[in-house]
Amino acid sequence: MSDVAIKLAKSAKRLKDIAIIVPGAFLTFAGYSIYEGNEKFYREYVMPFTHKFFDAETAHRLGVLAAKYNIVPRKQKTPDSPILSSVVFGREFSNPVGLAAGFDKDGEGVRGLTKIGFGFIEIGSVTPEPQPGNPKPRVFRLKEDKAIINRYGFNSEGHEAVYNRLKDRVTEQDNCLLGINLGKNKSSTDPISDYTQGVEKFSRLADYLVVNISSPNTPGLRDLQGKQKLQNLLDKVIERRDEMEVRKPLLVKIAPDLTDRDKEDIAAVVTSRKGYVNGLIISNTTVRRPPSLKNPSKTEEGGLSGPPVRDMSTKTIADMYRLTNGSIPIIGVGGVSSGQEAYKKIRSGASLVQLYTALVYEGPPVVKKIKRELEELLRRDGFKSISEAVGADVKL
Repeated sequence: MSDVAIKLAKSAKRLKDIAIIVPGAFLTFAGYSIYEGNEKFYREYVMPFTHKFFDAETAHRLGVLAAKYNIVPRKQKTPDSPILSSVVFGREFSNPVGLAAGFDKDGEGVRGLTKIGFGFIEIGSVTPEPQPGNPKPRVFRLKEDKAIINRYGFNSEGHEAVYNRLKDRVTEQDNCLLGINLGKNKSSTDPISDYTQGVEKFSRLADYLVVNISSPNTPGLRDLQGKQKLQNLLDKVIERRDEMEVRKPLLVKIAPDLTDRDKEDIAAVVTSRKGYVNGLIISNTTVRRPPSLKNPSKTEEGGLSGPPVRDMSTKTIADMYRLTNGSIPIIGVGGVSSGQEAYKKIRSGASLVQLYTALVYEGPPVVKKIKRELEELLRRDGFKSISEAVGADVKL
Protein backbone atom coordinates (compact mmCIF):
# COMPACT_ATOMS: atom_id res chain seq x y z
CA MET A 1 0.00 0.00 0.00
CA SER A 2 1.35 3.42 -0.94
CA ASP A 3 2.07 6.13 1.63
CA VAL A 4 -0.85 8.15 0.27
CA ALA A 5 -3.23 5.23 0.70
CA ILE A 6 -1.97 4.63 4.23
CA LYS A 7 -2.49 8.30 5.13
CA LEU A 8 -5.98 8.24 3.63
CA ALA A 9 -6.82 5.12 5.60
CA LYS A 10 -5.60 6.71 8.82
CA SER A 11 -7.58 9.89 8.09
CA ALA A 12 -10.71 7.88 7.43
CA LYS A 13 -10.25 6.05 10.74
CA ARG A 14 -9.83 9.36 12.56
CA LEU A 15 -13.00 10.72 10.96
CA LYS A 16 -14.85 7.56 11.94
CA ASP A 17 -13.61 7.88 15.52
CA ILE A 18 -14.65 11.54 15.58
CA ALA A 19 -18.06 10.62 14.19
CA ILE A 20 -18.50 8.26 17.12
CA ILE A 21 -16.87 10.35 19.84
CA VAL A 22 -18.45 13.75 19.13
CA PRO A 23 -22.11 12.66 19.27
CA GLY A 24 -21.29 10.48 22.25
CA ALA A 25 -19.63 13.38 24.01
CA PHE A 26 -22.59 15.64 23.24
CA LEU A 27 -25.08 13.10 24.56
CA THR A 28 -22.97 12.66 27.69
CA PHE A 29 -22.85 16.43 28.18
CA ALA A 30 -26.59 16.74 27.55
CA GLY A 31 -27.40 13.92 29.96
CA TYR A 32 -25.16 15.39 32.63
CA SER A 33 -26.65 18.88 32.17
CA ILE A 34 -30.18 17.51 32.51
CA TYR A 35 -29.25 15.45 35.56
CA GLU A 36 -27.52 18.42 37.20
CA GLY A 37 -30.41 20.75 36.34
CA ASN A 38 -28.31 23.21 34.34
CA GLU A 39 -30.47 26.34 34.07
CA LYS A 40 -29.04 27.63 30.79
CA PHE A 41 -29.11 24.22 29.11
CA TYR A 42 -32.77 23.71 29.97
CA ARG A 43 -33.75 27.25 28.97
CA GLU A 44 -31.83 27.35 25.67
CA TYR A 45 -31.94 23.73 24.52
CA VAL A 46 -34.23 21.31 26.35
CA MET A 47 -37.38 23.42 26.45
CA PRO A 48 -37.05 24.88 22.89
CA PHE A 49 -36.44 21.33 21.58
CA THR A 50 -39.58 20.15 23.37
CA HIS A 51 -41.61 23.04 21.94
CA LYS A 52 -40.36 22.38 18.41
CA PHE A 53 -41.35 18.72 18.30
CA PHE A 54 -44.39 18.50 20.57
CA ASP A 55 -47.64 20.41 20.82
CA ALA A 56 -48.40 22.06 24.15
CA GLU A 57 -50.62 19.35 25.62
CA THR A 58 -48.34 16.49 24.53
CA ALA A 59 -45.36 18.28 26.07
CA HIS A 60 -47.36 18.82 29.25
CA ARG A 61 -48.20 15.13 29.40
CA LEU A 62 -44.55 14.18 28.86
CA GLY A 63 -43.57 16.47 31.72
CA VAL A 64 -45.99 14.73 34.07
CA LEU A 65 -44.72 11.31 32.96
CA ALA A 66 -41.10 12.42 33.49
CA ALA A 67 -41.99 13.38 37.05
CA LYS A 68 -43.93 10.13 37.53
CA TYR A 69 -40.94 8.02 36.54
CA ASN A 70 -38.45 10.24 38.37
CA ILE A 71 -36.75 11.52 35.20
CA VAL A 72 -35.94 14.90 36.75
CA PRO A 73 -32.81 16.74 37.84
CA ARG A 74 -31.21 15.30 40.93
CA LYS A 75 -32.31 16.51 44.32
CA GLN A 76 -30.43 19.55 45.59
CA LYS A 77 -27.40 18.62 47.67
CA THR A 78 -27.96 21.04 50.52
CA PRO A 79 -31.14 21.89 52.47
CA ASP A 80 -32.90 25.18 51.84
CA SER A 81 -31.52 28.19 53.65
CA PRO A 82 -33.29 28.90 56.97
CA ILE A 83 -34.08 32.42 55.71
CA LEU A 84 -36.52 30.85 53.21
CA SER A 85 -38.44 28.82 55.77
CA SER A 86 -41.70 29.93 57.35
CA VAL A 87 -44.78 28.72 59.17
CA VAL A 88 -48.00 29.48 57.29
CA PHE A 89 -51.51 28.38 58.36
CA GLY A 90 -49.87 26.12 60.93
CA ARG A 91 -47.64 24.29 58.44
CA GLU A 92 -43.86 24.57 58.21
CA PHE A 93 -42.54 25.29 54.71
CA SER A 94 -38.84 24.75 53.95
CA ASN A 95 -39.08 27.37 51.22
CA PRO A 96 -41.91 29.54 49.81
CA VAL A 97 -41.82 28.33 46.19
CA GLY A 98 -44.59 25.93 45.23
CA LEU A 99 -46.06 24.27 42.16
CA ALA A 100 -49.48 25.61 41.23
CA ALA A 101 -52.45 23.35 40.56
CA GLY A 102 -53.01 22.46 36.91
CA PHE A 103 -49.67 20.83 36.14
CA ASP A 104 -50.20 17.52 37.92
CA LYS A 105 -53.96 17.23 37.85
CA ASP A 106 -54.20 13.64 39.08
CA GLY A 107 -51.24 13.34 41.47
CA GLU A 108 -49.19 11.14 39.14
CA GLY A 109 -45.85 12.94 39.41
CA VAL A 110 -45.67 13.85 43.10
CA ARG A 111 -42.66 11.62 43.73
CA GLY A 112 -40.52 13.25 41.06
CA LEU A 113 -41.80 16.77 41.63
CA THR A 114 -40.68 16.70 45.27
CA LYS A 115 -37.07 16.36 44.06
CA ILE A 116 -37.13 19.54 42.00
CA GLY A 117 -36.88 21.76 45.07
CA PHE A 118 -40.43 22.95 45.66
CA GLY A 119 -41.45 23.76 49.22
CA PHE A 120 -44.92 22.48 48.40
CA ILE A 121 -46.86 20.94 45.53
CA GLU A 122 -50.51 21.45 44.75
CA ILE A 123 -52.27 18.85 42.62
CA GLY A 124 -55.64 19.07 40.89
CA SER A 125 -58.16 20.35 40.35
CA VAL A 126 -59.72 17.01 41.30
CA THR A 127 -63.44 16.49 40.65
CA PRO A 128 -65.66 13.91 42.38
CA GLU A 129 -66.37 11.94 39.21
CA PRO A 130 -64.00 11.40 36.29
CA GLN A 131 -64.49 13.80 33.41
CA PRO A 132 -62.55 14.38 30.16
CA GLY A 133 -62.54 18.17 30.19
CA ASN A 134 -62.98 20.26 27.06
CA PRO A 135 -62.27 19.10 23.48
CA LYS A 136 -58.73 19.33 22.10
CA PRO A 137 -56.84 21.45 21.22
CA ARG A 138 -57.24 23.18 24.55
CA VAL A 139 -53.83 24.55 25.50
CA PHE A 140 -51.66 26.97 23.53
CA ARG A 141 -48.17 28.42 23.93
CA LEU A 142 -47.75 32.13 23.32
CA LYS A 143 -43.98 31.90 22.84
CA GLU A 144 -43.30 35.56 22.18
CA ASP A 145 -45.18 36.43 25.36
CA LYS A 146 -43.78 33.54 27.47
CA ALA A 147 -47.43 32.81 28.26
CA ILE A 148 -50.00 30.02 28.04
CA ILE A 149 -53.72 29.96 27.27
CA ASN A 150 -55.56 26.88 28.45
CA ARG A 151 -59.16 25.75 28.47
CA TYR A 152 -58.65 22.27 29.89
CA GLY A 153 -61.95 22.38 31.78
CA PHE A 154 -61.09 20.36 34.90
CA ASN A 155 -60.08 17.16 33.13
CA SER A 156 -59.77 14.75 36.05
CA GLU A 157 -59.58 11.06 36.84
CA GLY A 158 -61.87 11.71 39.81
CA HIS A 159 -61.63 11.42 43.59
CA GLU A 160 -61.29 7.64 43.82
CA ALA A 161 -58.41 7.27 41.36
CA VAL A 162 -56.42 10.14 42.86
CA TYR A 163 -57.05 8.96 46.42
CA ASN A 164 -55.85 5.44 45.61
CA ARG A 165 -52.72 6.83 43.99
CA LEU A 166 -51.79 8.95 46.99
CA LYS A 167 -53.17 7.05 49.98
CA ASP A 168 -49.83 5.52 51.01
CA ARG A 169 -47.82 8.72 50.65
CA VAL A 170 -46.25 10.09 53.85
CA THR A 171 -45.58 13.79 53.37
CA GLU A 172 -43.08 14.15 56.20
CA GLN A 173 -40.58 11.86 54.46
CA ASP A 174 -39.71 14.32 51.70
CA ASN A 175 -40.10 17.69 53.44
CA CYS A 176 -42.40 18.87 50.66
CA LEU A 177 -45.99 19.64 51.60
CA LEU A 178 -48.96 18.57 49.51
CA GLY A 179 -52.01 20.66 48.70
CA ILE A 180 -55.07 19.21 46.97
CA ASN A 181 -57.14 21.55 44.84
CA LEU A 182 -60.84 20.66 44.68
CA GLY A 183 -63.12 21.34 41.74
CA LYS A 184 -66.70 20.60 40.74
CA ASN A 185 -67.94 18.41 37.91
CA LYS A 186 -69.16 20.26 34.84
CA SER A 187 -72.52 18.47 34.94
CA SER A 188 -72.98 18.84 38.69
CA THR A 189 -76.25 20.29 39.95
CA ASP A 190 -74.95 20.53 43.52
CA PRO A 191 -71.51 22.21 43.60
CA ILE A 192 -71.55 22.43 47.41
CA SER A 193 -71.76 18.64 47.58
CA ASP A 194 -68.85 18.32 45.12
CA TYR A 195 -66.60 20.35 47.41
CA THR A 196 -67.72 18.71 50.66
CA GLN A 197 -67.06 15.31 49.08
CA GLY A 198 -63.54 16.48 48.31
CA VAL A 199 -62.99 17.53 51.90
CA GLU A 200 -64.20 14.15 53.12
CA LYS A 201 -62.02 12.23 50.68
CA PHE A 202 -58.73 14.07 51.00
CA SER A 203 -58.53 15.50 54.52
CA ARG A 204 -56.28 12.68 55.67
CA LEU A 205 -53.92 12.94 52.70
CA ALA A 206 -53.49 16.69 52.17
CA ASP A 207 -51.49 19.22 54.15
CA TYR A 208 -54.03 21.78 52.96
CA LEU A 209 -57.17 21.81 50.79
CA VAL A 210 -58.23 24.37 48.19
CA VAL A 211 -61.72 25.34 47.09
CA ASN A 212 -61.21 26.39 43.47
CA ILE A 213 -64.04 28.70 42.40
CA SER A 214 -62.09 30.74 39.86
CA SER A 215 -61.27 28.65 36.80
CA PRO A 216 -62.69 30.40 33.72
CA ASN A 217 -63.14 27.09 31.89
CA THR A 218 -66.05 25.58 33.82
CA PRO A 219 -69.41 27.25 33.14
CA GLY A 220 -70.86 29.03 36.17
CA LEU A 221 -67.88 28.34 38.44
CA ARG A 222 -66.83 31.96 38.90
CA ASP A 223 -70.38 32.85 39.93
CA LEU A 224 -69.55 31.14 43.23
CA GLN A 225 -67.28 34.11 44.04
CA GLY A 226 -70.40 36.26 44.61
CA LYS A 227 -70.83 37.21 48.27
CA GLN A 228 -73.94 35.21 49.18
CA LYS A 229 -73.05 32.13 47.12
CA LEU A 230 -69.52 32.16 48.51
CA GLN A 231 -70.81 32.47 52.07
CA ASN A 232 -73.23 29.57 51.58
CA LEU A 233 -70.57 27.41 49.95
CA LEU A 234 -67.92 28.04 52.58
CA ASP A 235 -70.34 27.59 55.48
CA LYS A 236 -71.09 24.05 54.32
CA VAL A 237 -67.53 23.17 53.29
CA ILE A 238 -66.03 24.43 56.55
CA GLU A 239 -68.73 22.72 58.59
CA ARG A 240 -67.73 19.45 56.93
CA ARG A 241 -64.03 20.20 57.38
CA ASP A 242 -64.54 20.81 61.10
CA GLU A 243 -66.32 17.45 61.47
CA MET A 244 -63.31 15.55 60.15
CA GLU A 245 -61.02 13.67 62.52
CA VAL A 246 -58.07 15.65 61.14
CA ARG A 247 -58.88 19.33 60.57
CA LYS A 248 -56.82 20.59 57.63
CA PRO A 249 -56.29 24.21 56.52
CA LEU A 250 -58.81 25.33 53.91
CA LEU A 251 -57.89 27.89 51.24
CA VAL A 252 -59.94 29.62 48.56
CA LYS A 253 -58.55 30.30 45.07
CA ILE A 254 -59.85 33.47 43.43
CA ALA A 255 -59.62 35.13 40.03
CA PRO A 256 -57.62 38.22 39.05
CA ASP A 257 -60.62 39.58 37.08
CA LEU A 258 -62.39 41.03 40.12
CA THR A 259 -63.97 44.43 40.62
CA ASP A 260 -63.21 46.42 43.76
CA ARG A 261 -66.64 45.45 45.07
CA ASP A 262 -65.93 41.76 44.40
CA LYS A 263 -62.72 42.00 46.42
CA GLU A 264 -64.47 43.74 49.29
CA ASP A 265 -67.19 41.08 49.35
CA ILE A 266 -64.70 38.19 49.32
CA ALA A 267 -62.65 39.84 52.07
CA ALA A 268 -65.78 40.27 54.18
CA VAL A 269 -66.70 36.59 53.81
CA VAL A 270 -63.26 35.08 54.50
CA THR A 271 -62.74 37.27 57.58
CA SER A 272 -66.25 36.84 58.93
CA ARG A 273 -65.00 34.79 61.87
CA LYS A 274 -61.68 33.58 63.23
CA GLY A 275 -60.38 30.34 61.76
CA TYR A 276 -63.07 30.34 59.06
CA VAL A 277 -60.82 30.36 55.99
CA ASN A 278 -57.11 29.70 56.47
CA GLY A 279 -55.78 31.29 53.31
CA LEU A 280 -56.31 32.71 49.83
CA ILE A 281 -54.63 31.74 46.57
CA ILE A 282 -54.31 34.76 44.28
CA SER A 283 -54.77 34.28 41.47
CA ASN A 284 -56.09 31.94 38.83
CA THR A 285 -55.73 32.66 35.11
CA THR A 286 -57.32 35.71 33.48
CA VAL A 287 -59.87 35.94 30.67
CA ARG A 288 -58.55 39.38 29.76
CA ARG A 289 -56.19 39.87 26.83
CA PRO A 290 -53.68 42.69 27.35
CA PRO A 291 -52.95 44.66 24.16
CA SER A 292 -49.25 43.80 24.55
CA LEU A 293 -49.82 40.17 23.51
CA LYS A 294 -48.04 39.29 20.25
CA ASN A 295 -48.68 35.62 19.49
CA PRO A 296 -51.59 34.84 17.09
CA SER A 297 -52.99 32.35 19.63
CA LYS A 298 -53.98 35.30 21.83
CA THR A 299 -57.48 35.05 20.35
CA GLU A 300 -58.03 31.55 21.73
CA GLU A 301 -60.61 31.19 24.48
CA GLY A 302 -59.45 30.17 27.93
CA GLY A 303 -57.38 31.38 30.84
CA LEU A 304 -54.18 33.32 30.22
CA SER A 305 -51.19 32.68 32.50
CA GLY A 306 -47.59 33.80 32.72
CA PRO A 307 -46.03 37.30 32.55
CA PRO A 308 -49.15 39.00 31.09
CA VAL A 309 -51.10 38.26 34.32
CA ARG A 310 -48.23 39.18 36.66
CA ASP A 311 -49.14 42.76 37.52
CA MET A 312 -52.86 42.04 37.72
CA SER A 313 -52.18 39.22 40.17
CA THR A 314 -49.78 41.27 42.28
CA LYS A 315 -52.26 44.14 42.55
CA THR A 316 -55.01 41.74 43.65
CA ILE A 317 -52.64 40.31 46.27
CA ALA A 318 -51.94 43.78 47.67
CA ASP A 319 -55.64 44.71 47.62
CA MET A 320 -56.71 41.53 49.44
CA TYR A 321 -53.87 41.82 51.96
CA ARG A 322 -55.06 45.33 52.74
CA LEU A 323 -58.76 44.42 52.85
CA THR A 324 -58.11 41.51 55.23
CA ASN A 325 -55.69 43.62 57.29
CA GLY A 326 -53.01 40.98 56.70
CA SER A 327 -54.96 38.44 58.76
CA ILE A 328 -55.38 35.81 56.01
CA PRO A 329 -52.23 34.20 54.56
CA ILE A 330 -51.94 34.54 50.79
CA ILE A 331 -50.28 32.32 48.18
CA GLY A 332 -49.32 34.51 45.23
CA VAL A 333 -49.55 33.06 41.71
CA GLY A 334 -49.16 34.58 38.27
CA GLY A 335 -46.03 35.35 36.25
CA VAL A 336 -43.48 34.12 38.80
CA SER A 337 -40.30 33.12 36.93
CA SER A 338 -37.58 34.91 38.91
CA GLY A 339 -36.64 35.76 42.46
CA GLN A 340 -37.50 39.39 41.80
CA GLU A 341 -41.05 38.54 40.74
CA ALA A 342 -41.53 36.26 43.75
CA TYR A 343 -40.12 38.97 46.03
CA LYS A 344 -42.51 41.58 44.67
CA LYS A 345 -45.49 39.34 45.42
CA ILE A 346 -44.17 38.66 48.92
CA ARG A 347 -43.69 42.38 49.63
CA SER A 348 -47.25 42.87 48.33
CA GLY A 349 -48.66 40.48 50.92
CA ALA A 350 -48.01 36.90 49.78
CA SER A 351 -46.55 34.50 52.35
CA LEU A 352 -45.86 31.89 49.67
CA VAL A 353 -45.73 31.84 45.85
CA GLN A 354 -46.52 29.31 43.16
CA LEU A 355 -45.47 28.87 39.53
CA TYR A 356 -46.52 26.80 36.55
CA THR A 357 -45.99 28.62 33.23
CA ALA A 358 -42.32 29.28 34.08
CA LEU A 359 -41.78 25.50 34.00
CA VAL A 360 -42.97 25.45 30.39
CA TYR A 361 -40.31 27.92 29.26
CA GLU A 362 -37.42 27.28 31.67
CA GLY A 363 -37.91 23.75 32.96
CA PRO A 364 -37.34 22.42 36.50
CA PRO A 365 -34.13 24.45 37.19
CA VAL A 366 -36.24 27.61 37.42
CA VAL A 367 -37.17 26.55 40.96
CA LYS A 368 -33.64 26.67 42.36
CA LYS A 369 -33.01 29.90 40.43
CA ILE A 370 -35.96 31.60 42.08
CA LYS A 371 -34.91 30.40 45.54
CA ARG A 372 -31.32 31.58 45.03
CA GLU A 373 -32.35 35.00 43.77
CA LEU A 374 -34.99 35.41 46.46
CA GLU A 375 -32.50 34.66 49.22
CA GLU A 376 -30.11 37.25 47.78
CA LEU A 377 -32.85 39.90 47.74
CA LEU A 378 -33.93 39.17 51.31
CA ARG A 379 -30.35 39.47 52.57
CA ARG A 380 -29.76 42.63 50.52
CA ASP A 381 -32.70 44.33 52.20
CA GLY A 382 -31.79 43.19 55.69
CA PHE A 383 -34.59 40.67 56.25
CA LYS A 384 -33.82 37.69 58.46
CA SER A 385 -36.76 35.63 57.21
CA ILE A 386 -39.44 35.51 54.54
CA SER A 387 -42.08 36.36 57.13
CA GLU A 388 -40.48 39.75 57.83
CA ALA A 389 -40.85 40.73 54.17
CA VAL A 390 -44.52 39.80 53.80
CA GLY A 391 -46.57 42.92 53.06
CA ALA A 392 -43.59 45.26 53.38
CA ASP A 393 -44.90 47.45 50.53
CA VAL A 394 -48.52 47.60 51.76
CA LYS A 395 -49.80 50.20 54.19
CA LEU A 396 -52.48 48.77 56.46
